[in-house]
Amino acid sequence: MKERIVDSAYAAGWGLVKSLPEGLATSAFRLAADLAVRRGGGGVRQLRRNLRRVVPQASPQELDDLVRAAMRSYARYWKETFRLPAMDAKAIARRMDETVVGRDLVDKALARGNGLVVALPHTGNFDASGIWVAHHCDGFTTVAERLKPESLYERFLAYRESLGFEVLPLTGGETSPYRVMVERLKQNRVICLVADRDLTRMGTPVTFFGEETRMPAGPARLAASTGATLMVLDNLFDGDGWTVRFHSPQLVESRADAPAATQRLADHYAADIAAHPADWHMLQKLWVADLPEARRAALSAG
Repeated sequence: MKERIVDSAYAAGWGLVKSLPEGLATSAFRLAADLAVRRGGGGVRQLRRNLRRVVPQASPQELDDLVRAAMRSYARYWKETFRLPAMDAKAIARRMDETVVGRDLVDKALARGNGLVVALPHTGNFDASGIWVAHHCDGFTTVAERLKPESLYERFLAYRESLGFEVLPLTGGETSPYRVMVERLKQNRVICLVADRDLTRMGTPVTFFGEETRMPAGPARLAASTGATLMVLDNLFDGDGWTVRFHSPQLVESRADAPAATQRLADHYAADIAAHPADWHMLQKLWVADLPEARRAALSAG
């Protein structure tokens, strides 16, 4: 029952929100964000704990203001998610051409002929950034969690494919997504992966804002396996638009170097997030210290 309700809510979002006037949609989502902050549910409380690590010097009032701004930013992301399918993707890409930073790094990486792995955190609107990447690089490949119910996964699949992305299911596909991504890199294509959270035994231990967490091993391992350039993408809200910033390219010489490369990604994410913390949408537990004792023990045992 709960899964059907969630699916129906997303269906209503894509059906209704895109037809609302922009001003009304913006006001409605901002109001929803402010109400969520006042309610102080689990996601908001975790966001506050996460942001305190980013800005430990903040006063209680400053932290309150930051949490409110972050929830408004998160609400903007969802408003845009529901409205992007009705917008002109080519026009969005042309508009973003004026604000892209690091385009030369992307072109240089692809000129090497071994593909490009772009790793990014949960900041800004990575779907809007993806529109620019898809148009500039003639598409790219990413991976998506197989949501439940299946109809909800299909909705997100259709949404991102409509923006020009090739989306591989994390599980349940005919072929391993890692194998497909290796093949795409051999074809000198682009892989984009959201890579700032993986609290499983497969995640790579890193230090992030001075504390232990885990991040996905996939981006660095793909780069090591194929010779692809590994690069960071910073997604920024910029007024009523978006800025894409590519930076910090690195080559990963071997699988043995992958953990150090992942730590470098974590360091770059930290610098970017500290520069615009309100646009980091991390409402889940991220640091190992926040996990239940049994979960921490399981990670240590792994």
